[in-house]
Amino acid sequence: MIFSVGHTLANVAGFTGMACVVLAYGYVTGSTKPNPFIQHGVNLLGAILLAISLTVNMNPASMVLEGFWGAIAIWGLLKALRTARRESPSRQTSGSHP
Repeated sequence: MIFSVGHTLANVAGFTGMACVVLAYGYVTGSTKPNPFIQHGVNLLGAILLAISLTVNMNPASMVLEGFWGAIAIWGLLKALRTARRESPSRQTSGSHP
């Protein structure tokens, strides 16, 4: 084990991670045009915090779920980054970006 987390800190991390995931879902549902960096960044943070919690209160199925949740969030962040880079040069050629 790389680090040791006590039960109280693990529970705080778990509840904070759960709040991140729920808030990210609410953000996407309630936004007309959600920012993918906020959506996937908050989801990734939630997955990391929940995984930290699961190192103390182990549930193998939940740990696997958080691994997939985090991987999909990273995929979403990379996709958003590629999209932002693609759109950036077009703004410069149109004269709308200084």
